[in-house]
Amino acid sequence: MSEFAPTPAAHVHDLAALRFNNRYTRLPEHFFTRVAPQPRQGTRLADVSPDCARLLGLEAPLTSDASSEEALEQLRLLMAGEQLLPGMDALAQKYTGHQFGHYNPQLGDGRGILLGELETEHGKTFDLHLKGAGRTPYSRFGDGQAVVRSSVREYLASEYMAALGIPTSRALALAVNAERVQRETVEPGATVLRVCESHLRFGHFEWLAHSGRHEDLKTLIDHALREHFAECLPEHLSECLPEELTEPLSEGGAQAAADQPLADRPLADQVRVTSALAMFETVITRTAKLIAAWQAYGFVHAVMNTDNMSLLGLTFDYGPYAFLDGYEENLVPNHTDQAGRYGFAQQPGIGLWNLERLGIALSPLIDVEALSAALGTYEGELQREYARLLRARLGLPDARDEDMTLVQQWRELLAAGKVDHTHAYRLLSHWDVAQPAPETLVVRLAGERGPHGNSAQARDEASAWLERYQARVMAIGLSAEDERQRRLAMLGCNPLYVPRTHLLLEVIARVEQGDDTTLKALRQRLTAPFFRPEEGSLEAALALGQAQGVDAELVDDWTRPPAANAAPICMSCSS
Repeated sequence: MSEFAPTPAAHVHDLAALRFNNRYTRLPEHFFTRVAPQPRQGTRLADVSPDCARLLGLEAPLTSDASSEEALEQLRLLMAGEQLLPGMDALAQKYTGHQFGHYNPQLGDGRGILLGELETEHGKTFDLHLKGAGRTPYSRFGDGQAVVRSSVREYLASEYMAALGIPTSRALALAVNAERVQRETVEPGATVLRVCESHLRFGHFEWLAHSGRHEDLKTLIDHALREHFAECLPEHLSECLPEELTEPLSEGGAQAAADQPLADRPLADQVRVTSALAMFETVITRTAKLIAAWQAYGFVHAVMNTDNMSLLGLTFDYGPYAFLDGYEENLVPNHTDQAGRYGFAQQPGIGLWNLERLGIALSPLIDVEALSAALGTYEGELQREYARLLRARLGLPDARDEDMTLVQQWRELLAAGKVDHTHAYRLLSHWDVAQPAPETLVVRLAGERGPHGNSAQARDEASAWLERYQARVMAIGLSAEDERQRRLAMLGCNPLYVPRTHLLLEVIARVEQGDDTTLKALRQRLTAPFFRPEEGSLEAALALGQAQGVDAELVDDWTRPPAANAAPICMSCSS
């Protein structure tokens, strides 16, 4: 999602004055069920994200020093399910999807409710979606609740991904309530207010295609094109919607149909087919770039079911995710995934598989050969974006054919020594390659947890890679100032902080005990992850490394990797 400059909405102190444009409610009523949130007793606001509040133009009333107590109370009541804001029209969406490779027709919003679509002063519209809002007709055997454990994890991860520039849903606030919820154990309840440009999933289209609702499929495609993919429509259609580009009304059509706004009429079949193919191509590109970013930053989604895949190419539905500690291609952080279907190295292939399912859902309307040709672009898009991101992370200012060999050797080095994935990039970012590699850097990249420990052989292998890397960078012929700027750029894309599973568990335990201070402290770091609060800028972070060494900033307790003898942590899908 894009960030936007502060707007006049930042001066709103009464949330009841917000404007809602509930576009999804204008779809046929069987696409959703209107349902109100269930009140959650004893709800307290644990934290509000200033960055997400700024996105919505709500920074002043919710997160500034002069925050309005009235606005905060309105938000608390909303997240407690006790009060909707004027203009909201709460509903649960129906969809289906493939879960662990098998089609499941019995899906939909089972514990989340779309409260309304907020229209901001800068012209954007965002879904406000309450997770943990209660049972819906799609809950199946679920209780409709969410727990602190999963809610803290989603709240922090989504705001962190936004700070990295990786497309994602957002989270405005986290609230904790007095409910006791049965999962593997009895856990305290919580709600998260998720913010998203759209909650359209691959599974929405699968539902309509697999159930033979082809007219409804056309309606949903028209909605998606007009509301979220206007760039895929003929250029003049998005401006004025001339009569010839929409379905003509029948001669004996009802007056209600005649009065229907032109912008709401069905698109003409040929316009729809051409535009839907362009939309599919856009979804492929966005999905490829998204998963390239996951791979570049060591993120494992862990539940890449098609109902968890965003049509807009956003990271969506955070569950038992993990970020790599050591570089581990086979990491599977979800203990439900016994077959390793959604392991780290499998994500690019699963992304294509899921796109193929979306293509099948569109095939009643679009030529299969055209869909197949579009899918053929996926791998190239992903590889190009991955190479771009890795060059940036490694500080390679230009592109050369041999770079991906250097990247592969880097990954092998990290894997062999079980080197901390986040620390490795950060340490490299501080090295002035006009100087010999610091001994600290060599020792750190040799690793201490690999099969050979920090042996002479491991240090020799680290030194050999650093020499190749140094020669590659030096070949560019950078001046001293160019080299300084190169390292600043690396520090600006290689985070110091990451939502490590063991740190999240520590925060969760504190929040469950009623202490939100560590939650706020970690959120502060994850939403500005490229330097310590003490330094406050990339320039200051660079100066610290120059003065005290490449590892000076790793003394921060929030950069702490898991203990060497710690057992791997797997999470469950339950929330």
